[in-house]
Amino acid sequence: MKFYTVIFVVISLLASSCSLIPTKKSSSSTTGWAYNTPKNGGFEYSANYSQPTGPGLVFVQGGTFPMGRVEQDVIFESNNAPRRVTVSSFYMDETEVRNVDWREYLYWLQRVHSDNREVYQAALPDTLGWRNELAYNEPFLENYLRHAAYSDYPVVGVSWVQADNYCRWRTDRVNERILISDQILAEDLNQKGQNTFSSDSYLNGVYNGTDGKRPLKNLGKEGTTRRTSMSDGIVLPRYRLPTEAEWEYAAVALIGNLDEEVITDRRIYPWSGAQIRSTDKKSRGVFLANSVRGRGDYMGVAGSLNDGFEITAPVRSFEPNDLGLYCMAGNVNEWVQDVYRPTSFQEFNEFQPLRGSVYTNFKKDSTGNFMRNQFGEMVKDTVANYTNYKDGDFQSNLDESLWKNKDDSVKSSVSTNAMYPNLKDNYVPRISDQARVYKGGSWRDRPYWLGPGTRRYMDERKATNDIGFRCAMTKLGDSEPK
Repeated sequence: MKFYTVIFVVISLLASSCSLIPTKKSSSSTTGWAYNTPKNGGFEYSANYSQPTGPGLVFVQGGTFPMGRVEQDVIFESNNAPRRVTVSSFYMDETEVRNVDWREYLYWLQRVHSDNREVYQAALPDTLGWRNELAYNEPFLENYLRHAAYSDYPVVGVSWVQADNYCRWRTDRVNERILISDQILAEDLNQKGQNTFSSDSYLNGVYNGTDGKRPLKNLGKEGTTRRTSMSDGIVLPRYRLPTEAEWEYAAVALIGNLDEEVITDRRIYPWSGAQIRSTDKKSRGVFLANSVRGRGDYMGVAGSLNDGFEITAPVRSFEPNDLGLYCMAGNVNEWVQDVYRPTSFQEFNEFQPLRGSVYTNFKKDSTGNFMRNQFGEMVKDTVANYTNYKDGDFQSNLDESLWKNKDDSVKSSVSTNAMYPNLKDNYVPRISDQARVYKGGSWRDRPYWLGPGTRRYMDERKATNDIGFRCAMTKLGDSEPK
């Protein structure tokens, strides 16, 4: 008797759990018409979707946090005063993008765009960034990107523009692989030119790929197949550079010092404490980041090295923070999305802050068809550019009537260069619409720059041997990982 009772309980539990799985013939709660059946027009709906984690990513649950500097403003720039903001849940790369990742990117470009050498050339990192007139850095110039010894080291010498292009390329390759693995799309190793797969061109019906063995059925017209769409939830959102707020939120990782909703200790670094050595009993004294300890001290004394790396380090060389993210302090600085302004802390949105919003639509020709460039990518048309929105309200040397319209919201033709004509010295690039924020500190920096709240900037078209990047991805739907 007990045996049958157990079987009954198990069957009941299975039945209840199955109710969480979307059925092919569920019905609309508002009209009563059935979903997912060709007898009813073929409208499709999949319930209880939860976004899968993309390759290389770690889930970061969103929330509120005090964004901005924690230590004394020793640079006296007054450009990152603390303010409370809220960040949505998102995904972040577990590590910085590595040399081997970039070589894979270069290999793909060389293979697919073999008849257009300029595409490959535009993606090459600036290895000349290793050169210094008073240093012997030629071995790094010649070997750092290509040699197997540095495969797991972070890629450097990439500009913001190159990093942004890599994010788009990675989006397309990940989504193409998902469709091929699900046998919705056939693998095409000979794609070239305009018939190169991109997520946008595929989803908008302008990529002429070959169906796989299991294409999606078109329930609206029996016996035919269709492309996947966003409503299927098969392809992932785009990889992109994190916003400054997202990057700082992920770096500080406040989940490690919370008592319910109370932040017990504001962190200076991505770990607890006020120093860059571990205070844990098992690893006491061990360096937690790759940086410069003092003048001329990049690695320590032989036999008792500091962090053990004279330049960058393999991306998993140090303990991750409480979110499982590696090297959110030191190793290399990292590009973020935001355009730099010294007044960012004064003009910000409390929810998902970002400076540099540019809104676009896909461009259509005179016949209403989507336009693509020579590489098969959808052509975008700028609808609105808010890079200069509210810019200069507090720190412009110009009469605001010269750069603000009567509605107090839209800029006139005066450029950002006119608003910020003078800086302290000639070594800092002029603030412009191409000035992008980078954060995190590097192997060349003192501990002050390792704090998540510090920020610097550089022209988006330039690159150095101490700036790399990692990608992020928006979390759609609920705030919990799959």
